[in-house]
Amino acid sequence: MQIQLRFFASVREALNTAQESVELPAGVQTIGDVRQHLQARGGAWAEALAQGRALRMAYNQQMSDESTPVTPGCEVAFFPPVTGG
Repeated sequence: MQIQLRFFASVREALNTAQESVELPAGVQTIGDVRQHLQARGGAWAEALAQGRALRMAYNQQMSDESTPVTPGCEVAFFPPVTGG
């Protein structure tokens, strides 16, 4: 299944990329699975997307959690929590 990935703010900086198209292997069915798949790349990927790290995720521009299913052609985005005031 082919999906679009987008990375924002410090995640984009750590990975040195803002977006990419990726073909997911069989068995990758949720946003959490996508995160684990990308972590397996190692290095900056493992660090930037590490479990326990404060990270927000979106599915087709809607805030989502790791249990959200992914579908062919969808967009999954990763970014740090936003603060302001």
